Amino acid sequence: MSNRNLTALYSQSYSMPRALNLRQIEIFKALIEHGTVSRAAEALYISQPAASKLLMQLEKDNGLKLFDRYKGRLVPTAQGLRLHEEVARIFVGVRQVESAIGLIKREDQGRLVVGVIPALSGAYIQRTTMSFLKRNPNVYCWIKSPSSQWIPEYVLTRVLDIGIVTARVENPFIVTEPLFEHPLLCIMPLGHPLAERKVVRPDDLNGVPFVAFNTETYTGQKVSAMFDAYDVRSNVVLTADSNSTLCHFVAAGLGVSLVHPLFIAGVEKQVVVRPFEPTIPLDFLVCFGRDARNLPLISEFATEARMMATSFVDDLAKSWS
Repeated sequence: MSNRNLTALYSQSYSMPRALNLRQIEIFKALIEHGTVSRAAEALYISQPAASKLLMQLEKDNGLKLFDRYKGRLVPTAQGLRLHEEVARIFVGVRQVESAIGLIKREDQGRLVVGVIPALSGAYIQRTTMSFLKRNPNVYCWIKSPSSQWIPEYVLTRVLDIGIVTARVENPFIVTEPLFEHPLLCIMPLGHPLAERKVVRPDDLNGVPFVAFNTETYTGQKVSAMFDAYDVRSNVVLTADSNSTLCHFVAAGLGVSLVHPLFIAGVEKQVVVRPFEPTIPLDFLVCFGRDARNLPLISEFATEARMMATSFVDDLAKSWS
């Protein structure tokens, strides 16, 4: 066989695909996600014939059978779906790069990453952050809600600038300061019989339908310990992991509960609130790195969080005073 024939045979057997065309990849991704060529074309603001041509060229250039033709529609093959997995992964990476670019730009203005335990990730932190941003319109905030035990580590590794936790952090590189301390309160549905009392006590909860926190949570452990100490015959009708879920079930009439006043933010007009004795203290603290890069912003956010907590609880206290 001549060298020319060998070269031709080799070329046919091992031909390399053409370099990928970004527009072809975009229309391919759009077709998988939108279902039809016409919708994919609309998503990319091109004509349907142009979209069809790009798709045909993609298959031709790369030697893959990406679609079957069925009743006038293109249905992705196994190869097509496999390629889409890779394409989608790449586009996620591109979006992450775009987010990083935006974040880097915002860092010139100021950035604050706040870690909040899930129990406070609702209305309280929303109000605090909104007030903080109103005073600092050029600051970019990122609110994260990891489990309490992870927040100190994230502060130490600078994943977080500031964290709100329920226990003091014993680490020489982390500063811990008080945020707000207040005993748990008893919340109940509007019109509940216990609303007639000025103060709710352990005996008042015997047999009363009770909405409880998971005993793996800090609040749940404190309430469970009180029940044991006072031999309360608890009637737990529901257990919740989040304060938002718990408070909304109470507001809906399922039962009563014991919560920190900051947990009530967002439902305060939908429940009755009464002091509980003996008191079950629960305090929150802020923590941040001793050599944090943006201490002025951290200090201002912590101050805002304290002011918001004090203001909210003062207003709440008017309902039982």
